[in-house]
Amino acid sequence: MADVMVVDDDDTVASVVVSYLRGAGHSTRHIGDGLKALDAVAQTQPDLMVLDLMLPGLDGLEVCRQVRKAWPRLPVVMLTALAEPDDRIAGLEIGADDYVTKPFSPRELVLRVDSVLRRTHDAEQPGPDVVLTAGAITVDTAARRATRDGAELALTVREFDLLAYLMSHPGQALTRAQLMHEVWGWTFGDQSTVTVHVRRLREKVELNPTEPTLIQTVWGVGYRLELP
Repeated sequence: MADVMVVDDDDTVASVVVSYLRGAGHSTRHIGDGLKALDAVAQTQPDLMVLDLMLPGLDGLEVCRQVRKAWPRLPVVMLTALAEPDDRIAGLEIGADDYVTKPFSPRELVLRVDSVLRRTHDAEQPGPDVVLTAGAITVDTAARRATRDGAELALTVREFDLLAYLMSHPGQALTRAQLMHEVWGWTFGDQSTVTVHVRRLREKVELNPTEPTLIQTVWGVGYRLELP
C-alpha cells in the first residue's frame, strides 16, 4: 500500500481517482490547490503524486518543477488534456515520471500509478555493486550515485535508471521500445517519454547537450552510448 496525493481542483474527477486508488489498496489524500499541495508534501511526503496540469493559483507544471527541486525522488504522474501534446511534453521535460490524458480510464491510471511505484520501489532496493564509467561519468549502481568529474549529478529515479542501462550496454543501438520496457517496465505507451528523458539526461551529463558525444542518436532506431 502506498500513500498517494491526488492534486486536482475538479472534485468529480478527484473523487473517481481517489475511489479507484483506494480500491487498489492505496491510502489517498485529495488537495485541490497547487500551493497547498506543496505545503502538504513538505509536512508529510507521499509515496507518489497524481498531479493535474490545470490548477488554480499555481499550475501543475510549476508544482512539478518545485517538487523536482525539493524532492527529486518523489514520483509524479501528471494528468493532461488529450488535445494538448505540448503540455504532455512539457510535463515530462520538467520531471513527471508518467502522464495520463483526459478523458482517461481510471483503471489505466491505477495501472500507471502501480507501474511507477513498482519501478521506484525496485530502484530503492539494494542492487549489485557495479561501478560503470564512461569518460568523466561514473555510476555506482549499489549506492545509486552518478557523478561527472567527481561532482554528484542530481538525477531523478528514471534518469538514473536510464543512464545506468545505457552505460551497461555501451556501443549497442537500443530502440525506444527496448528502453521503455527495460527502464520503465512498460510494454505500451507513448515513446516520446523516452525521447524527453534522453534530452533531459543529456542536459546533465553532456558538456554540450546540443552536440552530444556520450548519448548518440541512432536515426530511425533509438540511442547508443559511446565510450570516449
